[in-house]
Amino acid sequence: MQPLKIGFAALDARGQSRLAAWVGFAYFFFLLSSYYVLRPVREMLGVSGGTKNLPWLFSATFAAMLLAVPAYGWICSRFPRRRFLPWVYGFFISHLLLFYGLLQWDLNNLWVARGFFVWLSVFSLFTVSVFWSFMTDVFDKQHAQRLFGFISAGGSLGAMAGPLLATGLVGVIGPASLLLLSAVLLALTLPCIHFLLYWQAGQATDQSGRFAEEQPVAGGILSGLGLLLRSPYLLGISGFILLASANGTFLYLLQADFVANTFTDKTQQTQVFGAIDSVVNGLSILVQLIFTRRIIATFGVAWTLASIPIIMALGFAAFGWHPSLPLLLGLMILRRVGDYAILRPAREMLFAPLDRVTKYKAKNIIDTVVFRGGDALTSWLYAPFGALGIGLIAAAIASVWAGLGFVLGRRHQQTQR
Repeated sequence: MQPLKIGFAALDARGQSRLAAWVGFAYFFFLLSSYYVLRPVREMLGVSGGTKNLPWLFSATFAAMLLAVPAYGWICSRFPRRRFLPWVYGFFISHLLLFYGLLQWDLNNLWVARGFFVWLSVFSLFTVSVFWSFMTDVFDKQHAQRLFGFISAGGSLGAMAGPLLATGLVGVIGPASLLLLSAVLLALTLPCIHFLLYWQAGQATDQSGRFAEEQPVAGGILSGLGLLLRSPYLLGISGFILLASANGTFLYLLQADFVANTFTDKTQQTQVFGAIDSVVNGLSILVQLIFTRRIIATFGVAWTLASIPIIMALGFAAFGWHPSLPLLLGLMILRRVGDYAILRPAREMLFAPLDRVTKYKAKNIIDTVVFRGGDALTSWLYAPFGALGIGLIAAAIASVWAGLGFVLGRRHQQTQR
């Protein structure tokens, strides 16, 4: 109970603001538990076709993102948030039911497995991007600094609960039935969305403010791309995301090779991936509830954004000098815990002062297309880089990642002042 008490005190909010923070916490819990119930299934299906085929799956995911983003931009431009936000989640719920039927029919079908891997990779980024767009829209800059660490902890708690459910139930109900559980958890986000829309409307000080909340997001289908290309600030954030993606993909592919070579049974692979996720997310929620807000307040956004990249640069340099499995596992845990508990809340603060079009359209492109583009590019470079020494190359990439994070953080702090 003590970590939760600390987390509750760290809210630093009163009345309706505190209630809204708890609803945001629950929203992120249901969203990430829905995804993490399925993540071990995705990893199992991803390695079933051979780890050498993963670059093709990453490339297919990137192509799917290129198709999804214009469709999302079209919806944002024509419908208010109270309509298009539930539609986005309803779309993914319907596809969960479809894939349940396909996997229940034939779990070993290679093309269904590949399709699910790509679909879930799109699902994970798209729904989380929409979530954070909504959070940076609902909460102002002051609320963001106080509450985003706490709200992120809801996601980490969900990310911890999901793998526990997956590893505990997969042996009883089978991998395919986990998709039904995921659909139920995802549906529970819809009441949270409606409450936060109602709460934000109540914060408007005049009738014009309430009217603005009900309007579609301004701009055309690709207006977010134009904003991105014209803004050095947004291009800098894109570079930060790209480098973060490259770092994470190197670790992911190393992990996939290890599990595929060690375990051959699909249920065992699902359980191993679920256990790794449980450890990572258990540590993440402790850091978020106890340390995240203090780290950002003490060191500022600039050093917070640079901290994990610096650690990864040192870790990859050590791995390049002396590769070992314990060091690899340690780097994976540090990378993911640092991303969920420290980097993500600080990174989302960079968008808090920006306008709504940027938050829903340009940000969505950065979170999805740029991120998955980094995955696809890095996955193809993994084999040639491995021959040259992947540890030292990854250390160099992480060093640039740290420098860019510091520059972006300083820019944000200057804007705040």
